[in-house]
Amino acid sequence: MTKQTLALAIFQRVCYNGEVVNQSMLTARKKASAIKTAQIHTKDTGSPEVQIALLSKKINELTSHLKVHKKDNHSRRGLIQMVADRRTHLKYLEGSNKKRYTSIVEKLGLR
Repeated sequence: MTKQTLALAIFQRVCYNGEVVNQSMLTARKKASAIKTAQIHTKDTGSPEVQIALLSKKINELTSHLKVHKKDNHSRRGLIQMVADRRTHLKYLEGSNKKRYTSIVEKLGLR
C-alpha cells in the first residue's frame, strides 16, 4: 500500500450503500482560507471575526456530515455547541463594534 493510498484510506470510508464519504472535517487548507477571508491584519488568528469564520466553516462541514448520518447525535450535540459559541461571538462583536459586526455578517452570508 502506497503512502497516497494509505492517506486516502484514512480520510475516507465506505458507507453501507457503497458511497465514499470524506471523513476529514476541516483541513489545514480550508482553515487557512477561512482565516484569510476574515483576518484584520496579517498575523490575526484570534479576533472575533476569525473565530466566527472558523466556526461557520466547521458548522457547514458538520451540517453536511449530519445530512448523511442522521442518527449521529454526538456530532449533533457538538454542532449545537458550535452554533451557540458562534452566536456568543457575534453578540460580543455586535455590542463592541457594530461596523465590524455588519461586515463579517455580510462577508460570511449570515442572517
